[in-house]
Amino acid sequence: MTSAGDLTRLGEFADTWRDPDLERLIQGQPPEDDGILTELSVGIEYITDFWREHYLDNFIRLGGAKIKFVTGSAGSGKTHCLRLFLSRARERGFKTVYISAKDVWLNDFKEVYAAILKAVDLPGALNNCARLIVENMGYNPDDIPEGQTFFDYLSANGNIDALTKRELRDQISRVYLKNPRLDNNFAVCCSILTGGILGYPILEEQSRNLILSWLAGTKGVRTADLRKLGLSPGRVTKYNSRHMLRSLIESLKSAGYPGLVVVVDDLDVMGGMSSFDAPRYTRMRREDAYESIRELIDDIDTMSNVMFLFSFRTDLLENENVGLKSYQALWMRIQTEINSENFNRFADFIDMDNVAERVFTEENITLMSEKLAEWVKRRGGNQTAQE
Repeated sequence: MTSAGDLTRLGEFADTWRDPDLERLIQGQPPEDDGILTELSVGIEYITDFWREHYLDNFIRLGGAKIKFVTGSAGSGKTHCLRLFLSRARERGFKTVYISAKDVWLNDFKEVYAAILKAVDLPGALNNCARLIVENMGYNPDDIPEGQTFFDYLSANGNIDALTKRELRDQISRVYLKNPRLDNNFAVCCSILTGGILGYPILEEQSRNLILSWLAGTKGVRTADLRKLGLSPGRVTKYNSRHMLRSLIESLKSAGYPGLVVVVDDLDVMGGMSSFDAPRYTRMRREDAYESIRELIDDIDTMSNVMFLFSFRTDLLENENVGLKSYQALWMRIQTEINSENFNRFADFIDMDNVAERVFTEENITLMSEKLAEWVKRRGGNQTAQE
């Protein structure tokens, strides 16, 4: 969080240096660089470090699932808090995803699932899983020359026989096909892709792209082509995408990640409150979005190792015509979390205005300004040196 006076001084520097992080601060947005974000954060650790300790290091890592809502007035530090928490999650090895309702349609959970799938880099996660399989078979993945698959490496060293091939198949099957928490088609897709990474069986690039396109719910994928690969898939839809998300999380766990943290920011855009532009959501789309969140709340206990955080301005909370109160099915599930007058960091509903009153003391604000001034000074010196 940055004060108005600090923003004015930053604007003077912006005329001299074209710095992305500096420009984001001027616009009232947190820097994207994790190191800078941590360096300039003061006081908000009261929330982020508490969540890290009690959720990331314990509840979520041990298989729990959680949804939290973060609200507050404009400039209260919602996005800064959530960005810092994502940084903390990455430090703990979690996969993290940041979604803005300005960019992703929330009325169709398939779009949310597709955005998460893209952000977590499933092929990269499967590559990690392939490394674990290599280790389980008693080999060091770092010994495999660049450009070679594990199967090529075994073949070059004369270690390919029927028993080795069977063990490799069994390792892949144990991770995916025999995991009851994975959707069958999702498991088959992951086993084929991981087998392609290991080099057994060989997977053509066209088939690889076809599988990834189906997993992402891309339109135009022919099911007849997928059946040739051993799949019997239906379409990924808004109705089964939460089930697909559960399978995605499970595949991330198989790759060694402790879980997934998803931030969905700017929900107030659903009420047309974020700008002077025409409303992005019609009434039908808005209600579908609220219903999608309601369904996620009801299904959260069927998920594991995942944490969702939804963020929006207080306008969305207070407006009875287009806000959360306008959709009773959703409002009934979250209103009990709002009535307490005592601030509780375990609560599923966090008011950043309340947090600001408690943690942004005069001492913290002074420290914040000093850190910002030091960072700008150092940044300016580095920029001058580069020029």
